[in-house]
Amino acid sequence: MEEQALINNCLKGDSISQRKLFEKFAPKMMSVSLRYMRDSQEAEDVLQDAFVKVFNYLHKYESTGSLEGWIRRIVVNTALDQLRKNAKFGYMDDVDEVGYKIEYNDYVVEGLAAEDLMKIINQMPNGYKVVFNLFAIEGYSHKEIADLLSITESTSKSQYLRARAYLKDKLEHLEIEYRR
Repeated sequence: MEEQALINNCLKGDSISQRKLFEKFAPKMMSVSLRYMRDSQEAEDVLQDAFVKVFNYLHKYESTGSLEGWIRRIVVNTALDQLRKNAKFGYMDDVDEVGYKIEYNDYVVEGLAAEDLMKIINQMPNGYKVVFNLFAIEGYSHKEIADLLSITESTSKSQYLRARAYLKDKLEHLEIEYRR
């Protein structure tokens, strides 16, 4: 079914079309939700809440961008709302600039599956993880992140750089284990 026809049928309240829309996007959006939440149960809750919002606000979708991108933004915002609600955001200090660089050996990263990398990212402190996901994966600017999270741009930058340092440290430990 063409995407616009699917949207139109969902707007009419057609439950079969709503199910198709959910099934089409839920797997990708679950992976988005998992990047922000600590476990799959929390991620599923966020996913369900996000799709309730998708169906409640589908009439506001203007077809100017991709439907997937619009749904992704709802999922990200729902995850951030949940983190704020549960006060699981973690401590974020405001530091003007922290300079860290990720340097790693290619053979360590080549041997690292995407799932393993996501496990490392998921172990980050929440403040680092949320900013890292928003900047490095979702493509938000530090200004957008600052606005979304009610923090300063410099805090967003420092949290991102600290997340990179955390990732660098974990990759270095993997390199040491790889050499053994």
